[in-house]
Amino acid sequence: MANTVIIGAQWGDEGKGKIVDMLSAQSQVVVRFQGGNNAGHTIKVNGKETILHLIPSGILHEGKRCLIGNGVVLDPDVFLEEVDALAAQGVDVSPERLGISPKTHLILPYHKTLDKAREAKRAGKKIGTTGRGIGPCYEDKAARVGLRAGDLLQPDLVRAKVRHALQEKNVLLRELYKYDPVDEQEVCDHLLSIAPRITPYLTDVSAAVQEADDKGQNVLFEGAQGIHLDIDHGTYPFVTSSNTVAGNAAAGAGVGPRTLNSIVGIVKAYTTRVGSGPFPSELEDDTGRYLRTNGHEFGATTGRPRRCGWLDVVILRETVRLCSLTDIALTKLDVLQNLPELNICVAYELDGKRLDYPPQGEGDLARVTPVYETLPGFVEDISGCRSMEELPENVRAYVRRIEELVGVRVSIVSVGADREQTIVRQA
Repeated sequence: MANTVIIGAQWGDEGKGKIVDMLSAQSQVVVRFQGGNNAGHTIKVNGKETILHLIPSGILHEGKRCLIGNGVVLDPDVFLEEVDALAAQGVDVSPERLGISPKTHLILPYHKTLDKAREAKRAGKKIGTTGRGIGPCYEDKAARVGLRAGDLLQPDLVRAKVRHALQEKNVLLRELYKYDPVDEQEVCDHLLSIAPRITPYLTDVSAAVQEADDKGQNVLFEGAQGIHLDIDHGTYPFVTSSNTVAGNAAAGAGVGPRTLNSIVGIVKAYTTRVGSGPFPSELEDDTGRYLRTNGHEFGATTGRPRRCGWLDVVILRETVRLCSLTDIALTKLDVLQNLPELNICVAYELDGKRLDYPPQGEGDLARVTPVYETLPGFVEDISGCRSMEELPENVRAYVRRIEELVGVRVSIVSVGADREQTIVRQA
């Protein structure tokens, strides 16, 4: 298997949790390399569902080492809540198995307050943020005033950094957003009270990955959100606050790019999006509502209903270009059951021109008209299929057409939510 990067090839919510969980069985180390707890990865094993927001999905496999890289922004309270919830299920979450890079930036109460205040002030121009402080934390990182996990070993440094941050943020909250200021003492006291539970997890993630690689062990790099929410390459400004592209696995875990051997893009068999932003293949009709209901399309983190539409291979081609995909894992194929026809968006039209890739100008994607190709649907229940040969011909034809249009092999097909409801195609 070698070292593998898992990315969401659309706008997130593609089912990365299940695929990471599955591939973790073949890996010795799993590393989360970007994002925060604005992402939720859902894993279903033997009918039991677990939702993880920060801890890598591989934690559900015994003996796997799970690491949170420097590219992540970590809410320490959410991290401890997940640790406690997993421990209550009998999962080993000891520091021997689970590690946090000292370079990982911490989300603090003032980041969350500022996030919510800004979104409220945007009124009719909301970005769709989850309000969990992700953006403001990344802002502090870029401004070189952030507080990192390793700082928790130095209480005086914690107090100095919080004091410095609140000198500016409390002015913004009080004067611009008309919010109550954040109490410096409360923030520091709480953070230092939980620090003894966090600091045992501090781990040199770069060294841990290098050691595993030197031993010939397989390392799995787990991303969050989707490629088209990338801060540089996504549908700006309706994006997340970090780089979600596969190349950021190296920077976000602290390894060289030659450490990354294969790139698996998770592709939902249709397309969904949460929050604001352009969505060319969106369906606001009975078919869209069917996909939402049948696919249980509600955010694992926020509970928000997802916008649903036909599969869009134009954005998938862009993902292939940005991430050098070596494989596709196609998820939620079973959700398409009972649809008489399956449409695939194969191109866009914009200002009289046909486009095979998304336009690059801000706002242009909202102006495109999707060009569809129609394939026959299927009525059979495919949730029990365990090989491509068992799938109905119309389903196989749909998979083949995706491969032809995108130019990447579909090596994994998911036909249900459970870990076992998966077809792995041999090379």
